[in-house]
Amino acid sequence: MSVMSASKESSVAANSELYLTGFTDEAADELSRQIAVCRHLGWSRIDLRTVDGGNIVEIPDTEFDEVCKKLAEAGLEVSSFGSRIANWSRRVDDDPDADYRLLEAALPRMHRLGVKYIRIMSYRPDSAAGLSAAELERRVVERVRTLAKMAEAGGVICLHENCDTWGGQSHEHTLRLLDAVGSEHLKLVFDTGNPFATLDVRGEAPYRFQDTWEFYERVKPHIAYLHIKDGVVADGQVVYTFPGEGNAEVPRILADLAASGYQGPISIEPHLAVVYHDPSVTAGSEERWDSFVEYAERTGRLLEQAGFELTTP
Repeated sequence: MSVMSASKESSVAANSELYLTGFTDEAADELSRQIAVCRHLGWSRIDLRTVDGGNIVEIPDTEFDEVCKKLAEAGLEVSSFGSRIANWSRRVDDDPDADYRLLEAALPRMHRLGVKYIRIMSYRPDSAAGLSAAELERRVVERVRTLAKMAEAGGVICLHENCDTWGGQSHEHTLRLLDAVGSEHLKLVFDTGNPFATLDVRGEAPYRFQDTWEFYERVKPHIAYLHIKDGVVADGQVVYTFPGEGNAEVPRILADLAASGYQGPISIEPHLAVVYHDPSVTAGSEERWDSFVEYAERTGRLLEQAGFELTTP
């Protein structure tokens, strides 16, 4: 069972992008098994981040050619690219050309696969060594504005994720970034599983964790893509859960989006068997597969309960 997609079998408007997809590198490293899990779930779209251990933007051309061939044979479309552009490993005082080169390299690959969206972030929030808060913000905005201009020239959309980077420190940071950049080629992917585990740095320390619902409500008009994660903070550690079992307000957010007529992509990134940015979290191949499949199926049921129309392929 999968969320209704903008296919010939769908009854939604032709411009709808409502479908369920996910970062299948959490199900398997090998592209062949990532494709297999999509087929198992009845998905027509895939979020590509790492394939056979390499980032989709950075693998050699010969490997990318093979990716294109396998996806075509499987009849799978690519929903988005997950990149390392301006992510939590990048400092704002690093050479910005590294990020510009990544987007420049991504564009022809996105065109070849018909990919509309690429995920980016907005640099480590602790990049302020020797910089005032105002100067840090100026540099972040300048770099993201350049990325948005490149995306506009390339006919794609950068999706800023509310991760633990500058723009994800509060909903106000996110909105200031969008307003300052001022581009239709910079939109938001809202990750339900980030606010509850990210400090809200507004005001004076000690800071509290962000309010997921407040963050969502404030940025809702700018959301072009939804990212499903869930979890809790226990004894100072983030513990990820199945959707609807944590503090990420997943059922409430889904119900509100359904009532509002949301027609964008919905993607899962379970962070249960493996965590993309934490190599210490490991699991066997069958556990990864089973966990991902169960997460997708549970998400499908939550979508149905929220009021989204589903279809069985």
